[in-house]
Amino acid sequence: MCELAGPALLAEGHGTSPTCPPMRIDRLASARQHAVMRRTFDASLAFLTVSALVVGCAPGAETPGPAPEDVVTPPVDATIAPDLAPAADASPAPGPFDAPGQEATVVAFDGRHVFFTGADNQRTVETTASFPDTGSYAKITLYLTLTCPDGGCDAWDRRGAISLVAPVPGPDGPRDVSIELLRFITPFGVGLSASQDLTDLRPLLRGEVRLRTFIDTWVGPGSPYGAGWRVTAIFIFEGGAPSRLPIAVIPLHTERAGPYGDPAQPPEATAPPITVALPEGASSAAIRALITGHGQGNADNCAEFCARDHTLTVAPADVAFPAVAHTRRVWRDDCPTTAAPDQRGTWRYPRAGWCPGALVEPWTVDLPAAALPSRTLTVAYAPEPWVNTCRPDASPCSGCVFDTGCAYNDSSHTQPFHQVSTLLIAYR
Repeated sequence: MCELAGPALLAEGHGTSPTCPPMRIDRLASARQHAVMRRTFDASLAFLTVSALVVGCAPGAETPGPAPEDVVTPPVDATIAPDLAPAADASPAPGPFDAPGQEATVVAFDGRHVFFTGADNQRTVETTASFPDTGSYAKITLYLTLTCPDGGCDAWDRRGAISLVAPVPGPDGPRDVSIELLRFITPFGVGLSASQDLTDLRPLLRGEVRLRTFIDTWVGPGSPYGAGWRVTAIFIFEGGAPSRLPIAVIPLHTERAGPYGDPAQPPEATAPPITVALPEGASSAAIRALITGHGQGNADNCAEFCARDHTLTVAPADVAFPAVAHTRRVWRDDCPTTAAPDQRGTWRYPRAGWCPGALVEPWTVDLPAAALPSRTLTVAYAPEPWVNTCRPDASPCSGCVFDTGCAYNDSSHTQPFHQVSTLLIAYR
C-alpha cells in the first residue's frame, strides 16, 4: 500500500510521497506473517474450533493471507455464547423482539484515535456499549465517521472494521471471537462519513456487548505520512417492525484472510465448509458475506485489481435435495461516484469488492422457506479457481505485471488474498 514510481500506478495505496515509507523491522515480523482466526461451527452441537493467532506485518502493506506452517487448529470443545446460537428447542414465541422497541442512540466510539508508532500500538481499540435488550426495530443504522487527528490522516488506504467481540470458553480459558459487523477502507489522506443498515443483525446488537474497531494503519503521531485516524461510530435504533424479523445470527466464517492462487494453500483450508442447524421458529434465512480482494503485482494483478467469481453453496442435510450454488462477481467499479471525494492516489480505480474511502457492501444470499427443506445446512465458500504464476515457488515464474520477479517485496508485489467473513441470519 505505497506509491509506485512510474506510469503504472496500480498500487493499493499511495499518498504524496513517490516512494514507500521505511519498513519497520523492530518489534514486527515480515509481511509474510499474518493474523488469522479459523473457525468451524455446528450450531446443533455448539462446538467451536479456533486456530492459534499469529500476528505480524509491515507498514505500507496489508496483512496478507496465512501460510500453512503458521496455522494450528487443535479442536476446542467450547460452547458459544447462547445469545449467538439459540438452543434448538427454543420456543418461537414469545421472544425478546416481538414488541416494537423504544428509539435509541448508542455512541460506541467517539473520536477514538487509531494509530501505530511502534512503541504504542493502537491499531485495535475496544469499548463496551449497551444496546436495547428487548424490542424490534424497523431500522438499525451504523454511522461511521473518520476524521484526521493532529498531524493529518493516514496517507494510505487501509482496511478497517467494526466488530462485536464474544467470549468463547476453552480448555485454556476464554478466547475472544470477533464477529465483523461492518468493513471499510479508509480514504487516501482525507476524512469519511458513511452509514450502513444493520437491521438484520439485531440479535447481536442486544444488551451490553464489547465492540472493537480496527484499522490496518502503520502510522501515528510524529510520522511524516499522517497520524492515523479518529473513529466515531454511532448506532441509531428506529422503533417499529422490520420487514422480516431476525431471531438469530450465527457466525459461519469469522473474518479471515484466505491466500489466493497458491495450490499449497487452497481456499477450503482457510474457510472450510460449515454445518449449521437452524433454530426453531426460523421460517427463512440469509447468508451475509463480506468479501474483498487484496494484494498486487501478481499474475492478472490479483487479488486487488482482478475481478473474480465467488460462490456460496448451500447443501441441505437431506440428500434428496440438491445443493444450490450462489455465485457473484466481486468487483467494484463505482468508486468515482460512491467513495469519499477529493482523495489523493488511485481511489477512482475499480477493485475487488471495495473502494478507498467507502464501506464494503455486504453480499446477501436469501434462503426462503422453499430453499430450506432441511433444518440442517452445510455452507461452503469458494473463489474462482486460479493459479498465480507470479509467486515465490512458481516454476517457471511468469506473469508478474510490474516485472518484479516472483518474490514478494511488501510493496509493489504482495501476496494475493481474499478477506472473507460470513454470517447466517435466521428470520421468523
